[in-house]
Amino acid sequence: MALTLTLTGPRLALAATAAVLAIGAPTAYAALDSDDTRPAAAAAKAAPPRGEPFVETRLFFGTERPDGGPDVTDKQFMKFIDDEVTPGFSDGLTVQQGRGQWKDSNGKIERERSYELILLYPTAEAKKRDVLIEEIRSDYEKKFAQDSVGRLDDRARVDF
Repeated sequence: MALTLTLTGPRLALAATAAVLAIGAPTAYAALDSDDTRPAAAAAKAAPPRGEPFVETRLFFGTERPDGGPDVTDKQFMKFIDDEVTPGFSDGLTVQQGRGQWKDSNGKIERERSYELILLYPTAEAKKRDVLIEEIRSDYEKKFAQDSVGRLDDRARVDF
């Protein structure tokens, strides 16, 4: 199936402006942030890499129960962190409170109090830590009758 897009008049001007901004803005901002007179790419190459290669995993925990049971309390969540997460990530972790929303399987937008758990670990430990993280997700889903626990993984360079 082929997709044909025709841009004329104002749409063409808008598309051209967006393209110029998308290409030019990062370079312009990088140049403004630098005291160096060299192009931003050359300055970036000259900077030594910082930190060690790590994986950053963020888990997103909802607190409302789809079955209508009582919401997960702060005390219950922190006990879950102490019992289920800390043993496998004793070097450190971060918990943030938030407000989340998502579309459930019936198409309804659900809004709820939530938690974000941030884990950092060396890339060399990624396989071992993946097993622990999947156990955490599964245990939370079972213990608190949740449909899912969101997961986001990203590469990072970390310095402590």
